[in-house]
Amino acid sequence: MSPSRRILLAAPRGFCAGVDRAIQIVESAIEKYGPPVYVRHEIVHNRFVVNRLEDMGAVFVDELTEVPDGAPVIFSAHGVPKSVPEEAQARELFYLDATCPLVSKVHVEAERHFAQGLQIILIGHEGHPEVIGTMGQLPGGAVRLIETVADAEAFEPQDPAKLAYITQTTLSVDDTAEIVATLQKRFPSIEMPHKEDICYATTNRQEAVKEIAHRCDALLVIGAPNSSNSMRLVELGTREGCPYSALVQRASDLDWGALENAKIVGITAGASAPEILVDEVIAAFRGKGVVEVEEIRVRDETIEFKLPRVLTTDDAPDGRKGTGS
Repeated sequence: MSPSRRILLAAPRGFCAGVDRAIQIVESAIEKYGPPVYVRHEIVHNRFVVNRLEDMGAVFVDELTEVPDGAPVIFSAHGVPKSVPEEAQARELFYLDATCPLVSKVHVEAERHFAQGLQIILIGHEGHPEVIGTMGQLPGGAVRLIETVADAEAFEPQDPAKLAYITQTTLSVDDTAEIVATLQKRFPSIEMPHKEDICYATTNRQEAVKEIAHRCDALLVIGAPNSSNSMRLVELGTREGCPYSALVQRASDLDWGALENAKIVGITAGASAPEILVDEVIAAFRGKGVVEVEEIRVRDETIEFKLPRVLTTDDAPDGRKGTGS
């Protein structure tokens, strides 16, 4: 192992405003209402975060049927189908919606397109919680999922003059651009989002990786394998010419054999990964020898999202309905 190496630390990295808000909602709910507080699905895609919240008193469940009557329940940052809050209301559960506001924006777009009689294309990954939530805002069959350029080329609309597209917020900007270009070429009148659906944090983290990847012998993305935005960063590192691009969840995942000859190592973190895990990985490198760390910042992030009002006031849940604002 080399006695010294250089680390290029991408910035922005790690928590975005939507993830930070979702975690704060769980923490604040536990503090206000006491444990246990139930959370439908992982609040964000990071095992370290989930384990810490479990230690505080959060109970993660797959479905609302696992939530006892009268217990508070929180919906994850990825968003949920409309059927979920409807079920909670029918059971008179008190719920908090931690859906990222940028995901909620896509939901509103989908409903607006549907009201205008447009067939909706969703560019995204099948099975991802955000995609399930977005498609679940409308009746079955109203939204058509497209994952690849080939899908876009094969798609046959009901009416080529009545089309709109929306996108999953955590995709690769470059991959989405290819699919959008294909759709626009085939259907010139297709309605597009008023503002790019891919969230600012996803875009910023991808720009930061582009800035460092070609300079690195290895790129490490700290994140979870079920985190879409983290996996896109790994793919982007390879595409930008980095010889070794890998996802790691913790410092214990580092493949020192693969990193043996890496003199310059790039490090970033997906939008659900806390900074403590970045520090842990850097500390592991320092344990192997002298390390110089240089942060490469492409943009500052100042966006913050407010917590639901019920968590910031003395109001108590009325036991009949929930709130996401």
